[in-house]
Amino acid sequence: MQTQRKWFTDRAIFGGCVAWSLLLISCVTTERFITVPGTGIPGATYVGSKECVQCHKDKTEHFAGSTHARLRLADAKVGDTSCEACHGPGSLHVQTGGKAGTAINPRKNPEACFQCHLEKRGEFSLPHTHPLLAGKVSCVDCHDVHKGNSIRGGGAALASETETCLKCHSQQAGPYIYPHGAIREEGCSACHNPHGTVNDKMLLARDANLCLRCHLEVLSPGFNIGGYKSGGAHANAIGSRLAEGTCWSAGCHEDVHGSNVNASIRP
Repeated sequence: MQTQRKWFTDRAIFGGCVAWSLLLISCVTTERFITVPGTGIPGATYVGSKECVQCHKDKTEHFAGSTHARLRLADAKVGDTSCEACHGPGSLHVQTGGKAGTAINPRKNPEACFQCHLEKRGEFSLPHTHPLLAGKVSCVDCHDVHKGNSIRGGGAALASETETCLKCHSQQAGPYIYPHGAIREEGCSACHNPHGTVNDKMLLARDANLCLRCHLEVLSPGFNIGGYKSGGAHANAIGSRLAEGTCWSAGCHEDVHGSNVNASIRP
């Protein structure tokens, strides 16, 4: 009896593992689409993305490989509706030859983006943010929504992100003899949230906790900063400044983006 029960148990476990494996494989290999609520244009109906290709080949030629190509409208009966998921139903736009106001333009109104990216609406409402809601910048200034992973710039994703920021923040571009490794290895978002935070300069943290996200070694026993072992007067002074949250002030690591004179990004 025990042998038979063990046989059934083993079969059940094996069957469960097989089913779970097949589910994981299907999640990886199946072409998945995201259903979005869509946006409305009074009097317009959906015509399908095939109509958009006729005039907007510059936007559609790379769109199939973009992250936004996975968007679809619920209950659409006209085939591919990726374009209309963001720009609204296109019948009036087609009939009027592209007349202004007959399609939603996310460059002028971020609501089309917020219908999916609700958390970004909240971040743009925080005290320190790019002036998107004031209409001074738009989502598409930083994001190429019709191509790739939607980050503007060339090269790899990290290079693209950094290049996008430096288009406006050119004073941080350098070149530096000693660039901050965080920018080189992780990009600007290692320290900043470009959509908004509660901290000045859109920093992820307002004090030394920002630096300690990467530089935890300074808190370990026997840490060495600038050649000074813990316990000495210099190291104790550094520890006091860390407690006050002043890594980048008081004449220490002020050149946070890079330095031409000091590897410890000091002025």
